[in-house]
Amino acid sequence: MTAPPLGLLAELTHRCPLHCPYCSNPVDLVPRSGELDTEQWRSVFTQARDLGVLQVHLSGGEPLARRDLPALVGHASGLGCYVNLVTSGLGLTEERMADLAACGVEHVQLSVQAADPLLAKRIAGVDAFERKRAAAAAVHAAGLPLTVNVVLHRGNLDQVGAIIALAEELGADRLELANTQYYGWALRNRDALMPTRAQLDAAEPVVRAARERLAGRMAVIYVVADYQDRYPKPCMHGWGARQLTVAPDGTVLPCPAAEVITTLSFDRVTTRPLAEIWYESSSFDAYRGESWMRDPCRGCDRRAVDFGGCRCQAFLLTGSAANTDPVCSLSPHHHLVREAAAPVATPPYLMRELPVIR
Repeated sequence: MTAPPLGLLAELTHRCPLHCPYCSNPVDLVPRSGELDTEQWRSVFTQARDLGVLQVHLSGGEPLARRDLPALVGHASGLGCYVNLVTSGLGLTEERMADLAACGVEHVQLSVQAADPLLAKRIAGVDAFERKRAAAAAVHAAGLPLTVNVVLHRGNLDQVGAIIALAEELGADRLELANTQYYGWALRNRDALMPTRAQLDAAEPVVRAARERLAGRMAVIYVVADYQDRYPKPCMHGWGARQLTVAPDGTVLPCPAAEVITTLSFDRVTTRPLAEIWYESSSFDAYRGESWMRDPCRGCDRRAVDFGGCRCQAFLLTGSAANTDPVCSLSPHHHLVREAAAPVATPPYLMRELPVIR
């Protein structure tokens, strides 16, 4: 029997002031004219809470691009949801943070691109380093916990020690060091972003030492690099198991990248109730449980541990979302990952143009 979801990732908009080459949002973005309006998002939150959702993560793009953000925060909070703001920090002044906290934001996740301002500018495509410092200060002034999130790749992995020091300086309660996931624009930049084995081997003891040193002061979460690991990571604790995503246009997804699987058809919350989508839609049922699994997953003792890995990655690399994630060393397609992870000359980033904030 399918359990209700615990978390909702609400991608309020694809508009963003940054141009990060590792962005995993779709290549074809939802324009402002296609976004759900205030009342539609309120309906999404109400339906999600009725469905059992306890945590609402407001993301994008940049959620601060929505002028109705305080109203959306207030509605989700008023329903009894824990509200987390996922932001680049650009535009997050002390005054605005205080207003959002008063409306019900209980936690902020702030993205950081690098520990060095010049490198951070190169990765983000804009000069944002000091504004992120100001955003972190605004979060502390509002008395809220702060998570710093850093997407790791070839361009910044050598700075992991300095990144940890920066997170300490920013007063983070939690630091997420997440190696790049190759969807959307990140897949187009894979050769430029792929870390070397030497970089990963050098970073691991630095992270391990920081975890030990900072225990009880700052949690350090390290998401390993898929392509260089023996087994895939568990995808969202299983497809359609605990969380769902609503895209800016109301498309409801089992995971944020699910739209890359073009063999599936996804419903919109504007045309079908959220509970019906969660429990009955063909897209959510497609890879739930184990009945869809092929060998080697079907007979593997790890099938209830990693759930066959990432369905999106399996589709992008093999053409079928029902295949074992090629990251797995037991996959017959594992050679595709080995080849992609081999060191190559670093090409320049393909910087994407995102819908601007207006």
